[in-house]
Amino acid sequence: MKLRAEDLGALARGAAVLGTGGGGDPHIGRLLAQQALKEHGPVEVVAVGDLPDDACVLPVAMMGAPTVMVEKLPSADQISVAVQTLAKYVGKTPTHLACIEAGGVNSTVPVIAAAQLGLPLVDGDGMGRAFPELQMVLPTLAGIEATPMAIVDEKGNRGVFDTVTNEWAERLARSATVDMGCSAIVSLYAMTGAEVRGSFVAGTLSKCVTIGRAIERAQRMHSDPVAAVVDELGGRLLHLGKVVDVQRRTTTGFARGDAAVDGLDASQGRLLTLRFQNEHLVAELDGTAVATTPDLIIVLDTESGEPITTEALRYGHRVSVLAAPADDRWHSPAGIDLVGPRYFGYDLDPIRALETA
Repeated sequence: MKLRAEDLGALARGAAVLGTGGGGDPHIGRLLAQQALKEHGPVEVVAVGDLPDDACVLPVAMMGAPTVMVEKLPSADQISVAVQTLAKYVGKTPTHLACIEAGGVNSTVPVIAAAQLGLPLVDGDGMGRAFPELQMVLPTLAGIEATPMAIVDEKGNRGVFDTVTNEWAERLARSATVDMGCSAIVSLYAMTGAEVRGSFVAGTLSKCVTIGRAIERAQRMHSDPVAAVVDELGGRLLHLGKVVDVQRRTTTGFARGDAAVDGLDASQGRLLTLRFQNEHLVAELDGTAVATTPDLIIVLDTESGEPITTEALRYGHRVSVLAAPADDRWHSPAGIDLVGPRYFGYDLDPIRALETA
């Protein structure tokens, strides 16, 4: 399978849906990837199951606050430099690149690196969605180390961390990212093909394109794009309404805050509150939690079906809020410890996306 410029709109749109509000602005990611494909040609996409055991797979991503990423773009070679820096440190030649998460920017950043370096891209990712911290990936649950990890900024500064745990990788890289202006490019979780097969969510890029095309098709046919996304994800509609308040702040390298959505139509008279840290983590309906991490909480424009990231939420937006199931591995005891509500400070047991349907 070849990923071409004409696929990028659907890819970025679908990745922003799976990104649950985080992962960066999909429009920015698409524009950067389009330029790379225009210069270097299409990128080969390889199924997780087709990776040789001894493949050297290097994921690459943008790290930081999405609110900053909107204005502070990576430089032309920053993304490929992160991959080259890690490859040099580990003393291996990469055979494949990969996405570590599904998100508007972080589904397309690896496309840019793959085009620039002439390497194939793995059709999968480390989460099946987006989460705000580096250790919050399925490879962590599989015992794979995040480091050595390269970090590069747009000014040309670069470094490599080699930490004792994946949590320490997050702490040290987050501090460096703040010093680098709250966004940086990282390459981490160097894996063999066998490790990717055992820890990744397979088919993520293909799924993103499918979701994106479902939205485009609904728009073109004047049918309901929100219903199309619900069908693709096997999820459910939580709430229809208008955004009446957004409290958002950029602190410690994250976009944190809350958004209130006043109900319309079938949701008239009810208030939904979204709690987010880059990604949406908890949805509360009239003060009662109705969906939580690790399942997906997604905000779409009600009319167009376009995904709305946490940094783009604005007063007056007419939105539909969905819940959809995450990869089952996130609901293991170790997965809940890593990304469940209590990790983020919410005194809640996880609520599955379809639990209260």
